[in-house]
Amino acid sequence: MAEGIFAAEIVEECRRRGLLAGAYALRRPRGATFLRRLARDLSEQRKAPRVLVRRGVALLRAEPAVLRRQMGLGAEAARAREVLRRVAGLLAGHPHG
Repeated sequence: MAEGIFAAEIVEECRRRGLLAGAYALRRPRGATFLRRLARDLSEQRKAPRVLVRRGVALLRAEPAVLRRQMGLGAEAARAREVLRRVAGLLAGHPHG
């Protein structure tokens, strides 16, 4: 299992080697992601609040392009609940969730 923004980079190679059970890019409401990230970063005092807001807005705007790139690398966009359902199906021996 690989997780993170760069996980899609290995999708094709895993597929080629017969190691890929599924590849998903989480599709989440962008506003909620922005607020969660901002709350986390503010609570951890990672940077000045103004910097965190600017960075958060930039990431909010970039998110559709990031998702398109991940899909272009072979990941399927899906909501978290759908990914969990599919992974549970794989663990139960049902290849399509």
